[in-house]
Amino acid sequence: MDGSQVMETPENKCNFNEMELPASIVDVLGGLGWEQPTPIQSATIPAMLAGRDVVGQAQTGTGKTAAFALPILARIDLARHEPQVLILTPTRELCIQVAEAFEQFGGGMKALRVLPVYGGQGFNEQLYALKRGVHIIVGTPGRVMDHMRRETLKLDKLAFLVLDEADEMLQMGFIEDIEWILEQTPSERQIALFSATMPPEIRRIALKHLKEPQEITIRNATTTAENIRHRYWVTPNPGKFEVLTRILETEEHDGVLIFARTKSGTIDLAEGLTAWGIPAAALNGDMKQVERERTVNRFKEGKMDILVATDVAARGLDVDRISHVINYDPPHDTEGYVHRVGRTGRAGRSGEAIIIATPRERRFLADIERATRQKLEHYEMPTLEGLNRKRTEKFKTRLTEALANDGCATFARIIGEYQEETGVPAVNIAAALARLIQGSTPLLLDRMPEAASAARTTTSRDRTGRTDRGERSDRPSSMDRDDRPVIRPPRPDRAPGDGMDRYRIECGHAHGVMPGNIVGAIANEAGLRGSDIGHIDIFEEYSTVDLPTGMPDDIYAILKKTRVANRCLALSLIHQGRQDSYDRPERRERHERHEKPGSSGGDDRPARAAADARPRRSTADARPRRATVTRSSDRPAPSSPRTRHRRDS
Repeated sequence: MDGSQVMETPENKCNFNEMELPASIVDVLGGLGWEQPTPIQSATIPAMLAGRDVVGQAQTGTGKTAAFALPILARIDLARHEPQVLILTPTRELCIQVAEAFEQFGGGMKALRVLPVYGGQGFNEQLYALKRGVHIIVGTPGRVMDHMRRETLKLDKLAFLVLDEADEMLQMGFIEDIEWILEQTPSERQIALFSATMPPEIRRIALKHLKEPQEITIRNATTTAENIRHRYWVTPNPGKFEVLTRILETEEHDGVLIFARTKSGTIDLAEGLTAWGIPAAALNGDMKQVERERTVNRFKEGKMDILVATDVAARGLDVDRISHVINYDPPHDTEGYVHRVGRTGRAGRSGEAIIIATPRERRFLADIERATRQKLEHYEMPTLEGLNRKRTEKFKTRLTEALANDGCATFARIIGEYQEETGVPAVNIAAALARLIQGSTPLLLDRMPEAASAARTTTSRDRTGRTDRGERSDRPSSMDRDDRPVIRPPRPDRAPGDGMDRYRIECGHAHGVMPGNIVGAIANEAGLRGSDIGHIDIFEEYSTVDLPTGMPDDIYAILKKTRVANRCLALSLIHQGRQDSYDRPERRERHERHEKPGSSGGDDRPARAAADARPRRSTADARPRRATVTRSSDRPAPSSPRTRHRRDS
């Protein structure tokens, strides 16, 4: 391919405001704390702004979403209410993530409409948004093809097409679908293809469909010092501050550098910690230089132990006494993580790097492990008894220090007089004074923050196939609402419902899988509606899922090879329910292409009497049915997932 460009992830010299991006986009990036582009962004943005096709080879977590989103937003025509951009992603999770990124980067474009389309979500919501008019479609290949065949999605005016994580789509068997979609698009459109690896099939597609593309390869050289221990804790967004306070209370630390994503975030966090009794100071770009220098000097000299900073403000910060780097807001890419944690473990000392992540950021944790080539350990939160013991010891130490200082004589005289007047025992008077000093914050705790991984062992699902959290619980806005799932212990001995078989899949909590990942993958690959997928139990190393009985061999073969969280499902039947039929929508042409004469099989399922006795049903025999699903009765059913678009203002 023409125009090859290889970059070694150098320090970037230019800023976003020097890249010919509109001021509205640059302002949004500034609000996010972004000033300098990553290497993939530095190479891709100018090429796409110039109208060139691009082939980008870079690992996940290097900032490639912004690399194609920013130039597309810069060139889109908001006056045309028709699909101008199509982004194809391998999974529903990535589809939602990319759609959110476009909405975030286009925050200053009030008329912008972005629509994610994926399996498992109802057609009606998508059809309504399409009829109103959208500018950007982000979708999985199967659902995009469905709309194209129904002629509810027309791409005759398409100007931009992006294939994101092309190698993942190859592994999931989407290549034929991608080629079909590419053949239906106009000849004059700009294409960007991104892939972590470049297998022959992906290179063939690039050679066939892209015109003299600029080839960009980012060689990831990120690594971290071996004397730094990396740990993480996953919690819903409302619980992050509580987790942070517990970490700061229990960790033996010297200087602590906490990273927040925005300038206002540093102030809010520093003020919140100080109000909690943990003195902290903010460091951000809005501070005057004199104030910045004073704050940094106090931190260096040990007069203050906790500093909350943005990435930009922390650049050049060289303080040997930093024992902990806490990522309260994870960075935007893996290189940012490496730069952050490089500020601890200096001068031959050991260092601690801790990430407080939300469930939607689990994917990024795996990216960090790959980039740093180091294992992230799960943070061991202390027991409630241990933390209360530590608080009690700290309180006693404060009493001892206060008694050792001068100035107690006056108070002793007043307390003595009060005791003589009232007859109240001295210990009760001391307790009342301690209560006044402590204020409304309790000294001892009655509970500990809960990890998201433990809280989501089992999640009920309603008739629309959505979890109790809703399809989009991972979105920041939904994290602010109290719509977390009802927590119930797993019940591995629970029999599947009538007309359902129970299957085991080889991915669990240890691999960062969530119920939505499983539903999205199975619905997308098997052509099922979300309502046809029954109970899901997620365990540490594996999960179980209830699916309608009578699964056809071709669907079984596809699901065995389907990947979730970079793991092959390796589907296997573990419990056969009462006989019923398997529901497949009439539109499954893409699976029929996989069914080749003489290859129905290679059915490699383990030999078992129950499976052998199970009658196989062909597609023609399938009768529609709905799976029985369970949900908690003490919460109302969540509303349908909101179609993602912006209202005209």
